[in-house]
Amino acid sequence: MSNTLLADGPYKDIPSTSNKALRINLNKNIYGSFAEIGAGQETVRHFFRAGGASGTIAKTMSAYDKSFSDAIYGLEPTGRYVTEERLQKMLGHEMKLLERRITRDLNPNKLFFTYANTVATIDFSKKYKGHGWLGIQFQLHPDEEEYNEIVLHVRFHENEAIHQQNTLGVVGVNLIYGAFYHFNDPKKLIRCLYDNIDQDSIEIDTINFSGPQFKDVDNRLMSLVLLKNGMTDAVMFGPDGKNILPASILYKKNILAFRGSFRPITKVGIDIYNNARDLFLQEKRVTEKNTEVIFEITLANLSAEGTIDEADFMDRARLLSSLGYTVLLSNFQEYYKLVEYFARFSKMRIGLAMGVDNLIEVFNRKYYEKLSGGILEASGKLFSKNMKVYLYPMLVKDTKEIINSGKVDRYLEEEVVQLYHYFRNNGRIADITNYNPEYLHIFSKEVLKMIENDEEGWEDLLPEGVPNIIKEQCLFSCVAIPSLRNKNKTE
Repeated sequence: MSNTLLADGPYKDIPSTSNKALRINLNKNIYGSFAEIGAGQETVRHFFRAGGASGTIAKTMSAYDKSFSDAIYGLEPTGRYVTEERLQKMLGHEMKLLERRITRDLNPNKLFFTYANTVATIDFSKKYKGHGWLGIQFQLHPDEEEYNEIVLHVRFHENEAIHQQNTLGVVGVNLIYGAFYHFNDPKKLIRCLYDNIDQDSIEIDTINFSGPQFKDVDNRLMSLVLLKNGMTDAVMFGPDGKNILPASILYKKNILAFRGSFRPITKVGIDIYNNARDLFLQEKRVTEKNTEVIFEITLANLSAEGTIDEADFMDRARLLSSLGYTVLLSNFQEYYKLVEYFARFSKMRIGLAMGVDNLIEVFNRKYYEKLSGGILEASGKLFSKNMKVYLYPMLVKDTKEIINSGKVDRYLEEEVVQLYHYFRNNGRIADITNYNPEYLHIFSKEVLKMIENDEEGWEDLLPEGVPNIIKEQCLFSCVAIPSLRNKNKTE
């Protein structure tokens, strides 16, 4: 694809917000509209102030009143104000107007774009910090029939509405500039969203790329980029590979989380999941309809060998997605931080499925030395009144002894044994008793070595269907199924 229509203008990679806006304005081919709701015309004002905006801005509007916005974009009056659905309606509506009103005959080289946001800033009580959806649809060539699109969600951390509005405007300019001048490098585009702002001022917790320019972009990898760059502490993606706003999935739900490496997921992993889920659904006011089950991977797990292997991450992501699971990728090395995160969205029940070895680590004091209250503070946050651990037993290889919650205390420091007994005696730890003893000898690290070394028998240690997924997609350094490999060659 030729980029000659984006090459004019004297500015190149100038970091200031005003110069970014000016470079867009001076490009005679970039032309589009702005629709901003909730925080004023914070993005478009940068283009007006930069100068030369008459050839760039087709229209700018603010449908500030919700009822008026609903009427314009065809949304039900009962719908919420700040949603991805509203943003998509805004983008689609404004782009259709642009296409209908600007003829190609007179504007053969115009690269159309529509930028939109719907935002709620901090309230008067300052308890609600605010959040918003931002997005852009754009062309990189006038003949493109399908538009490229970038959509992201932000959370504000600043304590004054005026500061949040200013930050929003800068991020909007960065998004538009990145769409036209960093489209070939989505990772750089993401990093540049924080140009000219304090990274602590705003959090980007969801981003999705789509359209012809981004057909080879895996949005799950873009989530990892957000996390690696410190733009958020947690990201989520669904079975379809699209990134999901965690709040939209977890809001007012019972949450069962299963942390693991899933490298790969084994029969013992599925046994933990199935049994913990069955026990969780037996709790009061817990049903399948009001419950979300989350498979969680920590950034620390991905960087266990010092650096993050993106290919390894994608292998895990593809496998879990193929199995139909929702995945949370987080920076919460300690379990209590994960529980605190879930509590942002729901006051209902929280369950954690884990093995004995993980529970032993939970009561290791060294992880809480930086907390003023140490392990007492951490355990108080972890074992909240609505949280319960569903514990899968451990097999001691040498003695063949099975360790459950009643025997965990022998592996704990003397100083924390009574603390452990307190939570166990108060029902915060429930043993998984309906486990399959034949699975206790399975460890994912050993299975992974077998796959990488092409040893026989690893398929028998994985759930039904998983070996074929690994072979078909060549995951974890596995050689593809010969018949499939030959088929791909002929195609």
